Amino acid sequence: MSRSRAADRGSDTTSSRLLRAPVLLLIVLTALALTAACGSRLPESAFEGRSPGAGAPAPTGPARGEPVKVGIITSATSPVGAAAFVGPRDGAAAYFHRLNAGGGLNGRPVQVVTCDDGGSGVGNNTCVHRLVDEEKVFALVATTALDYAGAPRVSRAGVPDIGGQPIGPAYDTHPHLYGIYGSQAPRDGRKPGWGGTLYGGTEVYRYFRREHGARTAAVVSYNQASSAAYARLVTRGLEEEGYEVVGEQLDFALPNFPAVAADLRARGADLVFDALDTHGNAQLCEAMDAAGVRVTAKVTNVQNWSAAVARDYAKAPGCRNALWATGASRSYDDTGHPAVREFREGMRGRPGADTLSQWQLEGWAAAMWFTDAARSCGADLTRACVERFLRAEPYTANGLLLPVTFEKLSEPPRTRHSCLSVARWQDSARGGEGGWVSQGEMTENCFTVPQLPYPP
Repeated sequence: MSRSRAADRGSDTTSSRLLRAPVLLLIVLTALALTAACGSRLPESAFEGRSPGAGAPAPTGPARGEPVKVGIITSATSPVGAAAFVGPRDGAAAYFHRLNAGGGLNGRPVQVVTCDDGGSGVGNNTCVHRLVDEEKVFALVATTALDYAGAPRVSRAGVPDIGGQPIGPAYDTHPHLYGIYGSQAPRDGRKPGWGGTLYGGTEVYRYFRREHGARTAAVVSYNQASSAAYARLVTRGLEEEGYEVVGEQLDFALPNFPAVAADLRARGADLVFDALDTHGNAQLCEAMDAAGVRVTAKVTNVQNWSAAVARDYAKAPGCRNALWATGASRSYDDTGHPAVREFREGMRGRPGADTLSQWQLEGWAAAMWFTDAARSCGADLTRACVERFLRAEPYTANGLLLPVTFEKLSEPPRTRHSCLSVARWQDSARGGEGGWVSQGEMTENCFTVPQLPYPP
């Protein structure tokens, strides 16, 4: 396919990201605002990153026989909460632990150096300085940062950042950064996306319309800036796919969930999307159950795709069993797949094993991605070699990911053939906690959809 045709159609294999990074960022922002209401938010100055220094580039590869040093930056103790961002770190650490137990990387152990940036830009720059300039890590893996202020410094140092979560626009801005979902943007280090605009598809909405006949969708948000902005984005995508959209807005300080639930029942919504935090979602679900609201799907995203659903929605069994999650990775509960079984076996006895999550699986896949890239270099391990692997072919982590590509299109695609992973929560018939049941093969849940612009 010519590059000009690719710009028109987009990749035939890679999922787009309209409901990915914006969702994650919105949940973070609304959760931060909630903690602000309780008086526990960090001061705004804590989120202002220092001007990144040039940094001293680490050697391009470790000396032969030495451990391969890998860094993991996580906003583990951010204002959002201690458990919000640690999944990718725990999954990646479990993979490297299993790798080392099996002989390491081409006979060398992988030394993992972690850093908690505290969820602030200042802390993130401190972590980048420590790992890149002081620890001289060869690469970063599974970065999950609330404010990735140090991204320009990482890129200037030529340190490959592999399989990070795109909470902000860094992975669509800087070279040497390879997000877990890929990118088609130029990534020239100046502006995110194409001249400061990102694009994403409507495949999630298309899926529920085509596969489940949904026609009416409710979008529930707070009357808070970030929540309302995301709700407008979701509404736009739904309208593009021909839905009748019911907008429901809650007062941020005194949300009336029963009133929203009553209106959802009266309007006969097939789907419910939201721009709420986890606590707000649980309250909405409880109100929906109390009002007898039954929907085809209460749609959530990869960040909430975890075993914590059983606990978080304990008081709303009806709504809990209407929860659907969409993403670009194979469900961690899909135990019929050998790569998923390997992940679950590798998590046994490791941090986070008591509450498995999709983010853990994606962190595991990120570590596998780095390992496969490094193995391709043999004894001559260099960053240039690793990055050639990252850019060469679509990557699937043995089927855990939808194919990840990096294309650097000069113009944004107008349409794209996009696939998505879909799972539905189902309580156990035997009295256990239940789990996520995959809905079709993710490589076959594919649609050619328009790409809509949105600000980062």
